[in-house]
Amino acid sequence: MFEPDFRGPNFEALGLAPPFANCRRNTLQQLFSLWASRLQNSLQKHPRRVLAGVAVTLTVAGGGAFAVANLDSGIANMPLQQVVESVNTLSLPNLWTDKSLQLFRSDLTRSNDTADRLLSRLGLSDPEAANYLRNARTARQQLMGRAGRMVSVEGDADHHLTRLTARWANDDGENFTRWVMERKDSGFVERLEAAPLNVSTRMGNGTIQSSLYAATDEADIPDSVANQLAEIFAGEIDFHRDLRKDDRFAVVYESLEADGEVLRAGRVLSAEFVNNGKTHQAFWFKEANAKDGGYYNADGVSLRRAYLASPLAFSRVTSGFKMRFHPILQTWRAHLGVDYAAPTGTPVRSVGQGIVDVAGSQGGFGNVVMVKHASGQTTVYAHLSRINVKRGQSVMQGQTLGLVGATGWATGPHLHFEFRVNGQHKDPRMMARQSTSVEISAAAREQFKRHAAIAKVDLAAAASTQVSRAE
Repeated sequence: MFEPDFRGPNFEALGLAPPFANCRRNTLQQLFSLWASRLQNSLQKHPRRVLAGVAVTLTVAGGGAFAVANLDSGIANMPLQQVVESVNTLSLPNLWTDKSLQLFRSDLTRSNDTADRLLSRLGLSDPEAANYLRNARTARQQLMGRAGRMVSVEGDADHHLTRLTARWANDDGENFTRWVMERKDSGFVERLEAAPLNVSTRMGNGTIQSSLYAATDEADIPDSVANQLAEIFAGEIDFHRDLRKDDRFAVVYESLEADGEVLRAGRVLSAEFVNNGKTHQAFWFKEANAKDGGYYNADGVSLRRAYLASPLAFSRVTSGFKMRFHPILQTWRAHLGVDYAAPTGTPVRSVGQGIVDVAGSQGGFGNVVMVKHASGQTTVYAHLSRINVKRGQSVMQGQTLGLVGATGWATGPHLHFEFRVNGQHKDPRMMARQSTSVEISAAAREQFKRHAAIAKVDLAAAASTQVSRAE
């Protein structure tokens, strides 16, 4: 039977070139030349954009070739023809020497920064700019030796400074200062500006594994927020003794921003702490016409008790209110206070409002401060390395009285803390828990309920937020 052959003649066997081969080759050469010409023109006008496009095209083309190559194994049996053409290399501009390129970088100042060290950390090498920074009055007063200032720089391809902008929040909490140092043809010039802060809300959560600071660091929550958490719940939780592994917390707080840069954390707006299975909540609230606000639980009861749970923000208890073997006298005797281990120089705060009765050196106490409170109550702070108050001075709750030391009868730096009621020694930690607190006024109760309801929704969102940390 006759079977038609659709394969056509074998031109290679006949010593002939396939039809249309030369035509196809000439067309491809023309198209490539046109493409190359247009590419070279585009490179001259938009070098960075074109290079990025070429990179993407090559990537996609590579992937496409791989996909086509795997469509059908029978394609490998088809006859192949190799065509070799000479192609002129395109002259691509060297973008790395392009003087128009700009370097942008930001960082926070450190306490040990010098002008050269700051610029180097920001990727710049500019002796002229460093010399100007060393001599600029604003830079000396506000940047060098001050940690936490946000600094942004712009530099050229030679790593020379073109502009430096420093920002920091003012004490009023509403405005920030912007200092700009800029290179001109005549040299560097500077200007000082003031602008309002942008206040946004941030949230986060964490789980205690070792310490509060470690947990907040893991959750990317600023240390200042951790300090506030300890202060807010100081009357409810003894962070020296009560903290447990797997305790949880959630927090909603203000973020103070300038020109899109975060300067620092602001006030904690609401917080929740689950300690040993018990949930503690705190909501910031300010009554109408009140001078200042405070933190209250969900029932409108103030979390600020008459006395703080501890005179130190963070430390560990080395000796409690009990019988103990005295390390110096080498005998068993009653320990009439609580000892907190802490490095020399740690701030010691008054646990309550009162008047300084003693501020000086007193025998085995060394440098000691005694504060008289209401109802015949007195607190004692001993072995201080420094005293910051004077006898007869009024002090507020949380005010710094002095610094931890090892004066008097002390084997190492620590704070000896006592609580006396009409001359009788009491367990300080029990006195803090038994101290009274105040409630929201009747007139503001409905307003507080509405405020707390909204804050609870924010807290629930904060508790479920997952923080992704940049590696």
